[in-house]
Amino acid sequence: MLPVIIAGGGPVGLITALGLAHYGIDVVVFEEDDQLSLDTKAGTVLTRTLEVLDRYDAAGDVLAAALRIDEIGDIDRATGEARASVHTGELVHDTRFPFVLNIPQHHLEPVLRERLEALAPKTVHMGHRVVGFTQGGDHVDVVVESIGGRKTIRGSYLLACDGGRSQLREALGITVAGHTLAQRYMLVDLEVDLDEANPRDFPYLAYFGDPTEWMILVRQPHCWRFLYPLEPGRPEPDRAELAAKAQRFIGDVDGLRVLGTNVYPVHHRVADRWRDGRVFLMGDAAHLITPMWALGLNTGVLDASNLPWRLAWVLRGWADESLLDGYEREQSPVAVRGSGEMAEAARAYMDRRATEVSAMDGGRWGVAVTRSLLGVRLDVDGSGDWSMIAAGDTPQPVRTGDRLPDVPLFGPHGQVSLHDLTRDSFAAFYFTDVRRRPRLPGTVSPGLSRYLVSRWDAPLDSGLREVALFDPGEHATHRIGVLPDTAVLVRPDGHVAAILPFDPADDTKDPVRDRYLQITGATR
Repeated sequence: MLPVIIAGGGPVGLITALGLAHYGIDVVVFEEDDQLSLDTKAGTVLTRTLEVLDRYDAAGDVLAAALRIDEIGDIDRATGEARASVHTGELVHDTRFPFVLNIPQHHLEPVLRERLEALAPKTVHMGHRVVGFTQGGDHVDVVVESIGGRKTIRGSYLLACDGGRSQLREALGITVAGHTLAQRYMLVDLEVDLDEANPRDFPYLAYFGDPTEWMILVRQPHCWRFLYPLEPGRPEPDRAELAAKAQRFIGDVDGLRVLGTNVYPVHHRVADRWRDGRVFLMGDAAHLITPMWALGLNTGVLDASNLPWRLAWVLRGWADESLLDGYEREQSPVAVRGSGEMAEAARAYMDRRATEVSAMDGGRWGVAVTRSLLGVRLDVDGSGDWSMIAAGDTPQPVRTGDRLPDVPLFGPHGQVSLHDLTRDSFAAFYFTDVRRRPRLPGTVSPGLSRYLVSRWDAPLDSGLREVALFDPGEHATHRIGVLPDTAVLVRPDGHVAAILPFDPADDTKDPVRDRYLQITGATR
């Protein structure tokens, strides 16, 4: 099998490679730089990204290098008054990661690369630049340039994870619509003790809104990060000026040291198409999102959650090529009208040009789900029904396209979670009464697993023990919110593909398999 070739070794490229390796697909990553980026860049990993990393067997290493945060502060800078903080502890019954992480991108990338090297050795090739490609009927020939000269590598698909200035996107003639903000952002990382020697009891991730100069404060594992807007026409400040700006906020402190600074333009641009034959755009190559509320990097990770399983199903022969069309259809509106519009609304809120933002007006649970990106509902059936904003003070029933809550159940050998059962498979969960010996259809489809979910444990003589999941108190059933004798079909990325009624006494009809074959375009 020809490998999937990835151009770009940033976070989205590395996470995509981890996903493909997880599904057993050969992958090669070409990164034009000789070393991973040392720039001071993105610094917060949201809950949904953690779930993606967990699915790809990389969450543990990232957790060990990061700082966990259970409150995202919203503070008025002029008065110091707290507004409506986001409390991620509200998510404790929805995910095994009821928090977000602070970790700078230049610390995250080495962790991802080391994990990828452990799972798929010699996958990443530094100092290799993709300079051209030619598509064939069942392959793509990729021209790579390095210090040793040029060579051509044949792959099954080419994934452009080469950033906002993507040369592959340009070579395809794909246009980009959007704008560059008049404001630039300026960032300074300071080594200073604000916990003990100079205590400042700010949330470890806090947004200080102000019409004159808003500020974002991030407690990184090794430092404190301060980010401000730089108004149009203002000269770029040097390190000393940025440090002084931070000191005016935190007051006189001892032992302050500048670790790094960055002043950068902010773009808001989206490609008009994300696929050309066997070439796909991902991350910043497809969409540059205003970096507010950590929506830049984390929106790119949603791409890395959606595309790898599709490629795996096609390359394994379990799905038709048409399955790949769903990638852009689902992810484009999330990036353009979801994250893009949310980030712009958040910027207006920080500038106090807006008094509220809809993503902060959905109840404690709804706001936590929205800001963690657990509330992304994808347009899984092409109906145009999708969303990024959840609402309510308590969890709502699951709908088609929603991410399935990661609730615990009990299999024959102990506790399992729903996400564990969808890591490398579509999974159908039949909510029913196992005492009545429900009959599952006998047809078998590759890539599809089936489970019974019941508040009654399957009797030992039922023949159902290996596929039965015990749901004490029906906590999982109530959280998902389904009626009795309902099947919930879930994709490998954890999104609900269909919610279907079934007859537990009739195994001659198989609505789940019918829908699965319809989704995959398979004939068996």
